[in-house]
Amino acid sequence: MNVDYLIVGCGLAGISFAEVLFQNNKSFVVINDNSQNSTKIAGGLYNPVVLKRFTEAWQATRQVKLMYDFYRKVEEKLDCKLFNEDVPVIRKFFSIEEQNNWFIAADKKNLSNFLSTTIISKQYQFINSEFGFGKVNHSGFVDTALLQNEYSKFLMENNLLINETFDYSKLQFEDKVCVYKQIRAQKVVFAEGFGMNKNPFFNYLPLDGTKGELLVIKAPKLEIDAIINASVFILPLGNDLFKVGSTYNWSDKTDLPTLEGKSELITKLKELISCDFEVVDHLAGIRPTVNDRRPLLGRHPKFSNLFVLNGLGTRGVMLGPDMAYQLYDFIENDTELEREININRYVSRYVC
Repeated sequence: MNVDYLIVGCGLAGISFAEVLFQNNKSFVVINDNSQNSTKIAGGLYNPVVLKRFTEAWQATRQVKLMYDFYRKVEEKLDCKLFNEDVPVIRKFFSIEEQNNWFIAADKKNLSNFLSTTIISKQYQFINSEFGFGKVNHSGFVDTALLQNEYSKFLMENNLLINETFDYSKLQFEDKVCVYKQIRAQKVVFAEGFGMNKNPFFNYLPLDGTKGELLVIKAPKLEIDAIINASVFILPLGNDLFKVGSTYNWSDKTDLPTLEGKSELITKLKELISCDFEVVDHLAGIRPTVNDRRPLLGRHPKFSNLFVLNGLGTRGVMLGPDMAYQLYDFIENDTELEREININRYVSRYVC
């Protein structure tokens, strides 16, 4: 099998790059073993504002523009509803001071398009909201579990997905071509999420990983029409089901749900809502995070046809399409990568 690209990994990063290759008529095959589940269990929220500090997320304006067109094309390709822009994020205010800080932020040029200046005073039953909510424009969620399932199914139906664990020892280099078993690829892109730490070619990069846990609850009396952002987020899934998250654990690198994580989420949820609920699922995964909070893109220091697309962290839904386009342009059009996402910033860590 001769292809332009071999992609290793089929989470948000791998899917984003595969879609960009489709759009540019490049041939490829994907290898994935489902060992990484951060995409499947993610909240899938997209939000251009850091709501703890009322600041614009990094490069949010550009990412939002790219994201809308990207996911709509994917929806059309897969013939399913993934992109939920009709369920906005609303931030609960805990004081008059927070309201004032919101309005101050909304006056800033880079945030005026994202922060609504109309306080939402709607009273949601079973949610105490004395000071109302602030609405974030251009926010919502992508059903990442459905995206991964349907995109993988699409790849399988077109013989573009191989379900197996990638064996790094089998990768060989012949006359500017990468050979992996029966596959001859011009280039290999590793998009493995936290699994990159087992990759002998790119494990020198500082991918730390942050464990996150989520709950799915059933709460028949809880009627909300938006994603509530407070000490936790509550995302309506339909049929009285809601996703609640999330935790942040920087030391535990397993993807197993914990009693501590469940207890933390339940405690915070009970502080936010006053109706009964039942926990119907408990999920956990490792987000591919980097200390400097920037993605990892670029070419291997030694092997010129090996590339990496990783480190999408907590904003993978927004970052995925933008980073995929940037990596493609870097590879195919010699477009220079921004320094803050280029893995060259860590070249001093590489040991031949």
